[in-house]
Parts: sequence; C-alpha cells; structure tokens
Amino acid sequence: MDIRVFDGKKKLASFAADLFSEVIKNNARPVLGLATGASPIDTYKELIKRFNAGELSFKNVTTFNLDEYCGLPKNDKNSYYTFMMENLFDHVDIDLKNVNIPDGNAEDPEAYAKEYEEKIKAAGGIDIQLLGIGVNGHIGFNEPTDRFSEGTHVVKLTDSTIEANSRYFTDSEMPRYAVTMGVGSIMAAKKIVLIATGRAKAQAVFETVKGEVTPSCPASILQTHKDAILLLDKAAASLLK
Repeated sequence: MDIRVFDGKKKLASFAADLFSEVIKNNARPVLGLATGASPIDTYKELIKRFNAGELSFKNVTTFNLDEYCGLPKNDKNSYYTFMMENLFDHVDIDLKNVNIPDGNAEDPEAYAKEYEEKIKAAGGIDIQLLGIGVNGHIGFNEPTDRFSEGTHVVKLTDSTIEANSRYFTDSEMPRYAVTMGVGSIMAAKKIVLIATGRAKAQAVFETVKGEVTPSCPASILQTHKDAILLLDKAAASLLK
C-alpha cells in the first residue's frame, strides 16, 4: 500500500488528477471507477480544468460509479446521478452512453446487480478506481459486517453513515438503503486511489493501514491489493507514525 501525505487538499487533488489523467491518456478505451461525496470534488474540479485547457479528453472514457441511494428519484438533488452530472459530466466531453451509475430504483435489484457486474466485465474491467472512506471504514456503501461482500448488491446503511450523510437531506428523509459495488468488485480494479481528508477520518485511516484485515473495517482489505494508493492530508494521517 502506497501512502502519500499532502499539505493541503489542492496538492492532493492535483496528484489524484495526475493519476487519472495518466490512465485516460495511456489507454485507448479507459474505464474509470468513480466515487461521490466530499472527498473527490476537488479532484473532479482539477480534471475539468485540464479538459478546459485542452489537456484531456473524455470522449473514449467509460465510467462506473460505486453506488446510489435506493428509492431516490434519479434527478433528485441528493441522488448520486445528480452529483456526478453537476460535479463532472456536465463539464467534459464524455459520451453519456458510456456513463454507468447504479439504478437505485430497479424493479429486480438482484438481477440488476448482476447486470451491473457484467457490464463492468464487458468493458474490460476498471483501470483505476476512486474511493473515499467513511468514518466507520466503509468503502462505497460496504458497511462494517462479518464478511467481505463480493459483487454489486443492495445494503442497509448503518446509523453512523446515515448520521454522516443526513446533513445533505435538509428537506427530505435520507434513504436507508443503497445499491453498491461490492468489496470484491472494488478489489478487481487494476489500480485503486483512496482519498481521505480531515481529522474525522483519522481513525478509519489508521485501521485501514495499521489494523488487521477485517470486514469490520472494509477498507482494510486494501492492504492486500497489488496497486492501492492512499492520498491523505495531514489531519487524516495524524494517527499514523
């Protein structure tokens, strides 16, 4: 596991954008695994800046997002579809036919989850996967449990995740379920980039790096990945020695 600590979020985001830019430029049909939440926003801003400068094109890029809330309308202001459109896709030249975001309203969630996995395989697998990390060590919406999940599946969100994300749902109730790529899906990516900033993430980062590999801290599985890099600010890295 490669660990990099940065003085600030801008330097971190620039480095993360370098990693994604390299994959986009060096692959004929690059496949990106993308994340939502606060952690990747600065990285997306940097990628947009490079696109606007003529340094980067998304025309041949295929993307797969980690997760989406269940029961939330696609165009709801809090859906991850809306998040991705507003924070990245509306600002670059990606073909929306190549954008894949889990459907939280599928009539048959189990069948849909299998279809999502098959689409990833048909695209050739994910070249580089972006992750954030929850305060409880979750990646995607893979919450602490007694075993690592495998493929895409529906999950019940924990109280800590609901508490952390409910601040975005100021005028509606936050969903209690989500569809997420599994830990096995994430680990199949050729390269994994996890971003963590802020003191609130320090304990989860410590358990990820120094703790035992256990599904009670899903991110700890990254210790076993052949090419995983953690990009941290000083606050998130504060418990590491």
